[in-house]
Amino acid sequence: QVQLVESGGGLVQAGGSLRLSCAASGIIFSINAMGWYRQAPGKQRELVAAITSGGSTNYADSVKGRFTISRDNAKNTVYLQMNSLKPEDTAVYYCSANLPHWGDRWGQGTQVTVSS
Repeated sequence: QVQLVESGGGLVQAGGSLRLSCAASGIIFSINAMGWYRQAPGKQRELVAAITSGGSTNYADSVKGRFTISRDNAKNTVYLQMNSLKPEDTAVYYCSANLPHWGDRWGQGTQVTVSS
């Protein structure tokens, strides 16, 4: 059994910053890609950023230059540093991880609200 637990969401004013964390726990030998998705009310879930086990990254165009994804393989943890936040970044943010044997796993989500 593998679980992902997110933390770091909250309420912030436009222009502010937040850092999300997601720790994977359980029987883990390795983790392939990890990523962050978000879902705003009435919208589909979308990829925000992803990072491979080797550190290659990919970002949605809407967050390039503002968000940074990173990971600590020793801690089975992925981070999302979000700067220059905008009201349109408001959403529930979900962590994901792809693991050998276990496949794709998702966190429970953390709310990020950006006020104007």
